[in-house]
Amino acid sequence: MVTPSDTVDIPNPANGPNTGCVLYVGSGGNVRVLTAGGDDVVFVGVASGTFLPVNVLRVFSTNTGASQIIALW
Repeated sequence: MVTPSDTVDIPNPANGPNTGCVLYVGSGGNVRVLTAGGDDVVFVGVASGTFLPVNVLRVFSTNTGASQIIALW
């Protein structure tokens, strides 16, 4: 599970740098992310069970209401 944070990137499970991962959103809502390209984006009204096919470095806690978010590499 991803722990949303305004300051910490999603840790890579292989202990290397996170170069971007895809997200699965288990429980819907807004998801604010920092993309691998450096963009701060809010996906509004993401439905439960959605995959976000965007390379993501961080899920912000501010402006993220979705939960049960999983990072996939």
